[in-house]
Amino acid sequence: MTTRETSVTASDSIGRAASNPSAPPVNGAAAVSGEKQVHYVPSGSGKTYRSPIDEVTFLMTGEQTGGAFFMAAVSVVPGGGNPPHIHHREEECFYLQEGTLTIQVGGKTQTALAGDFIRLPRGVAHSFENTGKVDAKVLLVVAPAGLEKFFEEAFFSVEDRSEAMPPMNGEFMARVLEAAPKCGLEFLPPASQ
Repeated sequence: MTTRETSVTASDSIGRAASNPSAPPVNGAAAVSGEKQVHYVPSGSGKTYRSPIDEVTFLMTGEQTGGAFFMAAVSVVPGGGNPPHIHHREEECFYLQEGTLTIQVGGKTQTALAGDFIRLPRGVAHSFENTGKVDAKVLLVVAPAGLEKFFEEAFFSVEDRSEAMPPMNGEFMARVLEAAPKCGLEFLPPASQ
């Protein structure tokens, strides 16, 4: 039996063996495609999708990060929010840049203001609502990537940003309910009053 040693250096902190840079990552690290390339998204140029309650502009997708993460700029209208749901595949992180979001997570209520950060673990029911008077601006990071596929399928692609938000109707809800299970999302029934 022959034993082969592989050395890992400090510079391999993303999890690649020094002896084989093309080897798959180790220690659970995800490879990022184009690791040495700069990714620049000028303001207002990312692919954008809308629902009746929010607008999601893609900054980095799983295709660009080797599946490691998805990042988007999200704008939620006052009074907008989503029903309780569970992400079975990914964790979500919100960095609130402007406005107010009231977040229900794990049976607790958090009111997030500009500058606040919250991490929502996978497998925990949560919802949010913009309880402020201005659009809530959120930097969303989801790991691992994949949630962008839900937005692509359920939301409406935006070509003209001056157009009104789409209506909350049966067509939109059918899109959401069809896309959710494909993306590991589970929408929970409303709490009984």
